[in-house]
Amino acid sequence: MKYIGKEMSRVDGVAKVTGKAKYAAEFQVKNVAYGFIVQSTIAKGAIKTIDVAEAEKQTGVIKIYTHLNAAKTQAKGNAFAALQSDKIVFSGQPIALVVAETFEQARFASRLIKATYTEEKAQTETLKGETKTMTAGRTRGNPAEALKNSAVKISAEYTIPIEHHNPMEPHAAIAVWEGEKLTIFDKTQGVMGVRGHLAQSFGLKPENIQVISPFVGGAFGCALNPNYYPFLTAFAARDLKRPVKVNYTRRQMFTGHGYRPYTWQKVQIGANKDGKLQSIIHEAIGNTSSFEDFAENPNGFGRTLYECPNYDTPYKLAKTDLPTPTWMRAPGMVSGAFALESAIDELAFELKIDPLEMRLINYAEKDPDTGKPFSSKALRDAYKQGAAKFGWEKRKLEPRSMRDGRWLVGWGVATGIWGAFQVPASVKITLKSDGTANVGSATADIGPGTYTVITMIAAEFLGIAPDKVKFELGDSNLPQAPVQGGSFTTASVGTAAHGAAMAIKQKLFDLSVKEGNFSGAKADETEMADGFLVLKSDASKKVSIADLMKKNNLTEIVETFTARPSAERSKYTTQAHGAQFVEVKVDEDLGIIKVTRVVEATAVGKIMNPKTSHSQEMGGVVWGIGMALQEATEIDHRYGRMMTTDLASYHVPVNADVHSVETAFVEEEDKIVNPLGVKGMGELCQVGIPAAIANAIFHATGKRVRDLPISPDKLI
Repeated sequence: MKYIGKEMSRVDGVAKVTGKAKYAAEFQVKNVAYGFIVQSTIAKGAIKTIDVAEAEKQTGVIKIYTHLNAAKTQAKGNAFAALQSDKIVFSGQPIALVVAETFEQARFASRLIKATYTEEKAQTETLKGETKTMTAGRTRGNPAEALKNSAVKISAEYTIPIEHHNPMEPHAAIAVWEGEKLTIFDKTQGVMGVRGHLAQSFGLKPENIQVISPFVGGAFGCALNPNYYPFLTAFAARDLKRPVKVNYTRRQMFTGHGYRPYTWQKVQIGANKDGKLQSIIHEAIGNTSSFEDFAENPNGFGRTLYECPNYDTPYKLAKTDLPTPTWMRAPGMVSGAFALESAIDELAFELKIDPLEMRLINYAEKDPDTGKPFSSKALRDAYKQGAAKFGWEKRKLEPRSMRDGRWLVGWGVATGIWGAFQVPASVKITLKSDGTANVGSATADIGPGTYTVITMIAAEFLGIAPDKVKFELGDSNLPQAPVQGGSFTTASVGTAAHGAAMAIKQKLFDLSVKEGNFSGAKADETEMADGFLVLKSDASKKVSIADLMKKNNLTEIVETFTARPSAERSKYTTQAHGAQFVEVKVDEDLGIIKVTRVVEATAVGKIMNPKTSHSQEMGGVVWGIGMALQEATEIDHRYGRMMTTDLASYHVPVNADVHSVETAFVEEEDKIVNPLGVKGMGELCQVGIPAAIANAIFHATGKRVRDLPISPDKLI
């Protein structure tokens, strides 16, 4: 490989650091008006009166929309839509949109709107909510009986608070109408989803809507679903017959796009005295809203991980008077891993077995849930390489047995898994006779490096330098692509780029054969390299692509290719795996915790770009540190209101919280997952981190904390 597998800097890096990259709110549109969202101060009830008279008198105010005069959506389903009725279903719900000549004028006028309510008692505590039983996988064996008969048992409960995405870029949209055609610039992980949502909302044909989102300043779930503001922005623009821009404030980010749900889990494990698992019963309850179900199945995490004959995963949703949760990096998996991987650690301690050895004792060679083989699984190698790099063999078994001066030292381990998914995606490649190529797909790049990796793949298989490739994304006029989420973008869009390049090679090969070249050979026996079509087995046999196109009067060759998962995949379980080793140091007197060292070993198929892959791993570790030690959205249940709605009180890791992070990639040869052999890593790299940190803290202190975040007060 010339480019794939080699380190490459981001092709969009210069544009980002010089300000040339335009984010949703930065597009320049003539005569734009500014909208400001006004929010409810109660969590449940109805608007009795809403007085906008004083606000309407203010300088620059163009129009104020409430449920009394706003457009009604034609979209179906239970997803929240703003200004549709007087009903209030969560605190911070939009009750008005003020549109003015400037943002400052709109914001000032918004403060003058007065609303009265008929208030009802809100219920925002998950464990007190009305529950609904969800499907979470079949019961394997007889878990209750096996647990009862196990020689060693543990039972523990774990909780994870509501957590919020806090990307640098707040959500924003700019809507521009030309007759019945709408152009909207939006912060989104999926332009096609927003286009479909708006088409349904306005009763338009999808082709009459163009959604543009070339750059996204962080998302990881909070921009997967179309949020309420694009419709709000678009109907105001249509009504006023001029462009309108709406931006969330940082506080509005906490009620405007979902969050990781509150999760309660109970894990019961039964094992033999040699550590062999006999039974796992992993219960979970997560919160959702009163009007829409959101399920992330956290207790499904371990079903394919350990060889355990008896397994049950009862799962319930609890209705709360809060906004609907949504996917947040490693949804379900990281929450489930915190509980199960902590419980496995607790069992190992009970049995006086090394926690890494405990995982190896129960290693699953094939999927215990379905009996299918894994398409590839190098987790054993990841354990081995990660442990060697970390120095795990020096770990003492007993808690409080390792010190560094005044600091207690603890070492913890956990396992991460994530599905190696692929979904249908299309890519269009235009190869020009001058040796350049345009590549396009309506995918997104929320930060993992999609611009770069698709450029690399196209360059590799077209046989041209990466700087000769121009890749465009984030535009609904480009070929169909899925949302960027689930760690399936490279596997899906990358496979489509490979397919389009192969289709172009086939065309060139056919033209070349007509001229008498490559006699007896097949297209698969050739490759495109350095501007030539070359026979792989004999590099002296080659044809100039530029000359070939010129002879056939072709200025360009265009191919659009749609890649879909192969039928072969269904015969296997396809997963990525990782092992996380963590060192913490804890101040015994103050309870201060430092994550001083992390080694993350991952088996994720073929590594496309080690440089950006390392960045992905680091990002997952940092997010895991935040989840384990700092992040929590506090709610005042008296009022049903989220309280920590800024970056002063909602804590996230900063540079001083992040020390040594090392990565090790265990490459796998896996052509079953896709022709590139690539698996996603953006979610996987976070999955085991909170559990590994919690396990390390126990090893350091002898205190087992089962409620995140693990703050100093819980240790003192």
